[in-house]
Amino acid sequence: MAAKILVADDDPHIGEVLSFALEQAGYEVQVVANGVLALQACEQQKYDLLILDIMMPEMDGTEVCRRLRQGEAHSALPIVFLTSRTDEIDRIVGLELGGDDYMNKPFSPRELVARVKAVLRRFESAAAVAAGTGASDVISYNGLELDPVAYTATWQGKRLELTATEFGILRTLIARPGKVYSRDELMTGAYDIHKVVSDRTIDSHVRRVRSKLADAGGDPIKTVHGIGYTLSQSHQS
Repeated sequence: MAAKILVADDDPHIGEVLSFALEQAGYEVQVVANGVLALQACEQQKYDLLILDIMMPEMDGTEVCRRLRQGEAHSALPIVFLTSRTDEIDRIVGLELGGDDYMNKPFSPRELVARVKAVLRRFESAAAVAAGTGASDVISYNGLELDPVAYTATWQGKRLELTATEFGILRTLIARPGKVYSRDELMTGAYDIHKVVSDRTIDSHVRRVRSKLADAGGDPIKTVHGIGYTLSQSHQS
C-alpha cells in the first residue's frame, strides 16, 4: 500500500509541484492550504508523513507541529518542514519542536522526494513486523529496549513515543553503552542522509528524548560537558 502524505502549503503552485513529484514516486498525496486544515485532516485520517510550510495563514507550520506533538496519536508522525525564509532560527525552531527534516524554498522536487524516502525508510519495516514477515532483533540494556525493525522503544516496559530522529539518537547510544558520543556522531547516527544542524538543535532533540524517558520513570542518558552524551552503564530506575 502506498504511503499517504499530507502537504500543507498556501502556495497552490508549490502544492501542485509537490503533489506531482510525490505521486510520480508512488505516494498518495493530499494537499491543504493552511495549518488549520492540516490539523483537521490529521484528526480525520492517518498519514504516514506530513510536509509543512512554516509560513502559512490561519496557523503556521511550527504551531501545527507543536499541537500534533502534544497529543500521543501524532507524537511520532514524521514531519518535514518547508521554509522560504533564510533565517536559521526558523529551521532550528522547526527541528526543536520535533521536525524530522527541513528544506529551503526554492527546492528541487527530486531532492525533496529523496528526503521523504529517507524519513519513511526508518518506519517502513514496522508494517512487515506487524504482518509477521519481518524478524525482530530487540536490543536491551539496563531497562531500555529498542526494536530497530519495528522502530519501537520502551523504558522499564513503558512504551516511548519517539520521532524518527529521537529513535535514531537512542539507537546510536545503545549500540555502545558508556561510549561518549559527540553531537555530530549522534546526528550522523540519527539521520539517514548527511545534514548540518546546530549544537542547539542537537541538544533540543536529546532533551526531548530525556523528557520522554523521565516521563516513563527514568533517564539513563548522561551529559558529558564539553563533549556530548552517553548512555549510563549504571542501572537507573
